[in-house]
Amino acid sequence: MSAKPGMAETRRRALIGAALREISDRGSLDVTVAQIASRAGVSPALAHHYFGAKEDLILATMRHLLAEFGAGVVAGLRRAGSPRARLSAIIRGSFGPEQFHRATICAWLTFYAWALSSRGAARLLRVYQRRLHSNLVHALKPLVPASEAGRLAEAIGALIDGLYLREALRGRPTAPGAAIAAIEAHLDLELSRPA
Repeated sequence: MSAKPGMAETRRRALIGAALREISDRGSLDVTVAQIASRAGVSPALAHHYFGAKEDLILATMRHLLAEFGAGVVAGLRRAGSPRARLSAIIRGSFGPEQFHRATICAWLTFYAWALSSRGAARLLRVYQRRLHSNLVHALKPLVPASEAGRLAEAIGALIDGLYLREALRGRPTAPGAAIAAIEAHLDLELSRPA
């Protein structure tokens, strides 16, 4: 007998959510598929059936977070009517509620460290960084000289990463609004400089 339609996707999502919580609770990738499966309420064999090895499950978790991030940014960009509004949409999307909460922040810190030894994780982070940079440069080009767009996009990307790092190490929650306001203030200062 086969599973009901949609059951496989529901189980995959449950395993990804469980992986996020396990990684967050432990602060590392020192978790087993059995621990993740137990938290998701499925057997380890079923987890292996859906994802294969532990690394595949962790990479699927990263892809899930990147897809959520991308969807949040795209939704904001659709509503943005000006280049400056596009910049704000990208910044807000970077600190969306699905991204800027404790479990996800801790997972991202762990993924960045893992990228030093995992080609798959490093590739996913490069894809994220290239897309973020490209979106920022596209929104910045009408506002600053072309020679400055790349530099400013790098600075904004670094601020976003830095705020995530600080949040992960802080140990107490910060509202996303404070992170967004810090980057917006920096951006306003940069955009107000004489050309």
